[in-house]
Amino acid sequence: MTEMVYGTVSARPGEPILPRWWRTVDRWSMTCVFALFGVGLLLGLAASPPLAAKNGLDPFHYVSRQAFFGCIALSLMVIVSMLPVQVVRRLAVLGFALSFIALIFLPVFGTDFGKGAMRWYSLGFASVQPSEFLKPVFLVLSAWLIAASQEINGPPGKLFSFVITLVIVGFLALQPDFGQACLVLFGWGVVYFVAGAPLFLLIGMAGIVVAAGMSAYNLSDHFARRIDGFLSAEVDPNTQLGFATNAIVEGGFFGVGVGEGSVKWSLPDAHTDFIIAVAAEEYGLVLVLLIIALYAIFTVRALHRLTKERDPFTRLAGTGLAAMFAMQAIINMGVAVRLLPAKGMTLPFVSNGGSSLIAGGIAIGMLLAFTRTRPQGEISDILINRR
Repeated sequence: MTEMVYGTVSARPGEPILPRWWRTVDRWSMTCVFALFGVGLLLGLAASPPLAAKNGLDPFHYVSRQAFFGCIALSLMVIVSMLPVQVVRRLAVLGFALSFIALIFLPVFGTDFGKGAMRWYSLGFASVQPSEFLKPVFLVLSAWLIAASQEINGPPGKLFSFVITLVIVGFLALQPDFGQACLVLFGWGVVYFVAGAPLFLLIGMAGIVVAAGMSAYNLSDHFARRIDGFLSAEVDPNTQLGFATNAIVEGGFFGVGVGEGSVKWSLPDAHTDFIIAVAAEEYGLVLVLLIIALYAIFTVRALHRLTKERDPFTRLAGTGLAAMFAMQAIINMGVAVRLLPAKGMTLPFVSNGGSSLIAGGIAIGMLLAFTRTRPQGEISDILINRR
């Protein structure tokens, strides 16, 4: 009966997993992710040796770690993308429970590594940032709750997801990590908006965000310094923003040359938060535009494929993941060019960082699973069969 109403796409009974996955996955999106990781390794060869020398490590210590964690991340991405949507949802719920518990216990067992924010667990050989893993699985959980609320006699999923969002944002603000808190709130807002949120609610939430920002400015010296530095008419050349801005200007269109940049010797976070400044200085606007194009192609293709998906949960979860992925890239690059205040946020698959890479691999794997071509057909089949 379902086939008569909605139409189907021919399936191939008994087809092995790998051929079926390769036939249904978005290969262009996967290519963009692999290309971004390759660019990250290239920039890591330039940006990380100065920091390694400062810490008395092997010149390519951080590049080797990035390659190691990147291989794990890309492997997880491929594995997760092969899973059915129902399995991805179940694993996301389990992952949310574990990462949320880890977030709660950060003030007790976490460390700030001297950066003034309690965001990490130190494992000795590596560190783990729970918020990186919490973001994608939280969006999938929220999409599930909101999609369930749209069913007849469904639970109040929108209310549940809203309460969970406020709790998570509160814990992130206490670290403090206002950047991740804003990103979580943005991702949930996108999911809620696509599900048909009333406009007055979104306006009210925007007002709450502004009020919370003003309170944070008055109560947190760390937050106030970043906002004051962003709003200042002149950029202090001895600050991170000053070094990054000068590097971008010096790079011009084609850059100063491979290995010839100087910003990597001045910025302590040149291989993470300000990796785009290294790209702009050594390779110029050409490489920066290529990076932007890779993010844009990935995001547009994901959203385009999701418009053809008729399952509400899949559409909501995929849209939230794609929007969060793009927004994190926009925030990172926006900070480097001083369009946004400093956030301490990595550039997905390009910046160095084990937690960011692995969590990003899991998130993109889930998104690729949601955007795979499925035999039950597309939403356009409904419109065709109604004519």
